[in-house]
Amino acid sequence: MTSRERILAVLGGGKPDHVPLTTWCFGLKAPEPLRWSGEDGGRPFWYSLRMEHLHTLPHPWTLEDDFKRALAWRQAGIDDVLDVSIPWSFAPGVSWTEKLLPKGVLDASYEVFTREYSTPKGVYRHSVRKTAEDIKDGWVIQPDGIPPFEDFNIPRAVRHLVTGAEDVEIVPFVYTPPDEKALGWINRRMTEVDDFAGKNGFPVQVWSAFGMDAAVWLAGTEGAIMLAMDHPDVFRKLMDYIFETDYARTEAALAHGGTDIVVMRGWYSSTDFWSPGLFRTFVYPYIEKLARYVHEKGKKFAYVMTTGVEILGESLADAGVDLLYFADPVQDRYPVESAKKLSGRMAIAGGTNAVSLHTLDRKRIADEVRLAVKTLGPAGRFILHPVDALFPDTPWEGVEILIDEWKKALV
Repeated sequence: MTSRERILAVLGGGKPDHVPLTTWCFGLKAPEPLRWSGEDGGRPFWYSLRMEHLHTLPHPWTLEDDFKRALAWRQAGIDDVLDVSIPWSFAPGVSWTEKLLPKGVLDASYEVFTREYSTPKGVYRHSVRKTAEDIKDGWVIQPDGIPPFEDFNIPRAVRHLVTGAEDVEIVPFVYTPPDEKALGWINRRMTEVDDFAGKNGFPVQVWSAFGMDAAVWLAGTEGAIMLAMDHPDVFRKLMDYIFETDYARTEAALAHGGTDIVVMRGWYSSTDFWSPGLFRTFVYPYIEKLARYVHEKGKKFAYVMTTGVEILGESLADAGVDLLYFADPVQDRYPVESAKKLSGRMAIAGGTNAVSLHTLDRKRIADEVRLAVKTLGPAGRFILHPVDALFPDTPWEGVEILIDEWKKALV
């Protein structure tokens, strides 16, 4: 089987020839024999283009690099998935100015990036501290500016774009369906990815929808929660605006036949932030609608949630999720024996964690891998995957142990 055939067999309830192993690279430091250089410098760390438009990388990473990484993993026997991240757009008539205010103006300790948006509904301000931490090489860095959708913004915000009910009307102007420029970009990117994936047998997944993650980017964690509790009708309007754009971005993703999987990001939708009741009210309906649309197009739908899966997993299956990222027995303390209850309803990725790889404890890694493969593998709906990614501090030796123990577990 090719990687594409194997992964789609898992998602479709078929019969893969073995339990696949996949990874996400979030700055994995590759060993010298597996490094290469581009015109703009070396590639000491491996990334994924799922990070494109979402994070600022410390080193260049191109589409060609994504292809080389996929081929390098294949040499090790690992199945890789090619990622496409849909770019952001703004509504016509929206403009902004941005400046860096000195320390003492909006914050006593930090300079503050401030962007003011002019829209037909008024002027809105977004302000984020420039913290300038000494970040170790390979990790994503704070952008030199203030893009509206960036995880760095959330804990550093002096003022979020949405601070109350009166600010929700900005959302359709800054979180908007792909414009002509974005659609052109998507067409070109998908053509290149489709060509490579088709020739080399890799599946393609497109990151198009963000749901509650977008709400938290816009309002902050506490702000989103308080808005949902104090003004539920207004918060539903916010989520409706977000869904309209998520749907349009997904339409753009599915306009190309090479898309196999649509991914909705839901890191901020878990029980770390939301009660099961609020999840059912403000998250579930949109997952269900999007999954239904993706299925109507004959494609698969994946959802990312790394914590609270034991509580919310059944709801995700009810909503029509085909692939759950992730079942994490380490940081989420979600036993694979519990995950087995879901394996008849949707495919599950996980079973071990990058934290385990960091320990270099072969017995620990082997025990996690064997238990996951033995427990979840027989259903044919399991992908072994170290949750959630391989980072700059993930030792390559730990990756080698993972691969070795996975191969042993397949025998």
